Amino acid sequence: MSLNHALAQRAVADLLAALGHDPKDEPDFAQTPELVVEALERDWLCGYEVDIPNLFAGALKNTLKTTAIVVVSGIAVSCLCPHHLLPSEGTATVAYLPGEVVLGLGTVARLVDAYARRLTLQEQIGQNVVLSLMQQGRAKAAYCRLELRHGCLRLRGPKQRDALVTSTHMAGAFETPLGQSQLAVALRGEQPG
Repeated sequence: MSLNHALAQRAVADLLAALGHDPKDEPDFAQTPELVVEALERDWLCGYEVDIPNLFAGALKNTLKTTAIVVVSGIAVSCLCPHHLLPSEGTATVAYLPGEVVLGLGTVARLVDAYARRLTLQEQIGQNVVLSLMQQGRAKAAYCRLELRHGCLRLRGPKQRDALVTSTHMAGAFETPLGQSQLAVALRGEQPG
């Protein structure tokens, strides 16, 4: 995504003007258009700049032929809802069953962040993470659970401050009854058998 800074800053200034504030006349709003655009580009929408296939470039050949399910939980997630442009925050849990390669744990966290820092729905984040793990990561199975508190649900409309939205996506061997059983054990942190 290429952000047109001048157009975006003008749009923020126009929004402020529509709300009765003129950045040219009110010192508190003088830098608001520039700061909002900078936050969008550097913080909220920086996921568009991530080359997803390149994230997997450092994957290691699975020489041990491991069959252990890798679980990374507590991954911080921040995203913007495309409907209201309000933030959602929470965590992701990602699990995968390595195939030909084993991924670095940081790769898993960066993958989640790359998809979250876009104008996207929670469900799309999880689906994209799972698809990428299966395709680029060549996993035998992949799973992503997102638990987010949505600004649009907490701050407007029903104002449900404690509402937690959970979505789960899985693919590959985790879609079979045996795979689901093994995944459940791995997510609980128990030893198999």
